[in-house]
Amino acid sequence: MIWTPGVAHAARKIATAAAVGGGGLTAIGGLAYGLLLAEALVARRMVGNPHGTEGPPSDGVYSASEPAGEPLRLVMLGDSTSVGLGMDDPAHTPGVMLAGGLASIAERPVLLTVAGRSGAASAELAAQVDQVLGGPAPDVAVIFIGANDVTTRARPADAVRHLQNAVRRLREAGTQVVVGTCPDLGTVRPIAQPLRWITRRWSRELAAAQTIAVVEAGGRTVAFADLLGPVFATNPTEMFRPDRYHPSARGYQQAAYAVLPSVCAALGLWPEPEPRHGEGSQSIYLAAALAAEEPGTEVAETRVAGRAVGPYGRWASLFHRRLGTMPRDA
Repeated sequence: MIWTPGVAHAARKIATAAAVGGGGLTAIGGLAYGLLLAEALVARRMVGNPHGTEGPPSDGVYSASEPAGEPLRLVMLGDSTSVGLGMDDPAHTPGVMLAGGLASIAERPVLLTVAGRSGAASAELAAQVDQVLGGPAPDVAVIFIGANDVTTRARPADAVRHLQNAVRRLREAGTQVVVGTCPDLGTVRPIAQPLRWITRRWSRELAAAQTIAVVEAGGRTVAFADLLGPVFATNPTEMFRPDRYHPSARGYQQAAYAVLPSVCAALGLWPEPEPRHGEGSQSIYLAAALAAEEPGTEVAETRVAGRAVGPYGRWASLFHRRLGTMPRDA
């Protein structure tokens, strides 16, 4: 468990630096950051590129029954996890699983467009947004991003700023946005200890900063955290591909299911849950830090007594979405 106040402080520092254009490294410190970069380069060479750079073609219309009405437009943006790299069957990619689940719940066909790219970092989101806004604006965009910002020389504040700009552009076009934040790369075995612990902390600080920036831009986030971590520890061959970096079909299913409730909520298809203990309205900084600790946690903008900002910053709603099984197509 990461010390939440420390994550909150680091996330706020990174998000503030992103807003004012500063570099904003991380609370880890320059020396450890340099060691992490060196270890990341070694890990990337170990992982290699066994699956190529393209996921299986998955653009198209998906429906749980006979088509009825205009299709909902769903786009996937981000890195290799957004395209389902490593899968041979499009049905095992997160985009197709999300499209099928959304079609089942909305009882409407879903037009899926995958604009993500393997190896993409946050700086490349602008070009992906250009692509999807070149035609009719999507109804909802799902972004998986952050891992490559950790394993390259991207400065956290720069990465967060690029993400926030992408979300803001999509929201201004009328598109709902759900972001799966940076996963906990401390579960990736090619990164050795003790730097694996540093990577875990860095990943969660970045995820919390992403949450602050996304919510301020009008989107909502879902924490991936160590979504695959506990199962990976006991059965890595089931949740990860042989490269020990990219998810397996079941791993992608876990990611898709974690995001589906938030996609439906953003489109008004899923009622917001009643807050449980520790849920509900929070300062955005505390909500972001808490979400970074628990996979499946959603953070979105909210108001308290009609106000968007409270004494400790912007208000946000926090819900711990329960993980389960993806809806099956008819």
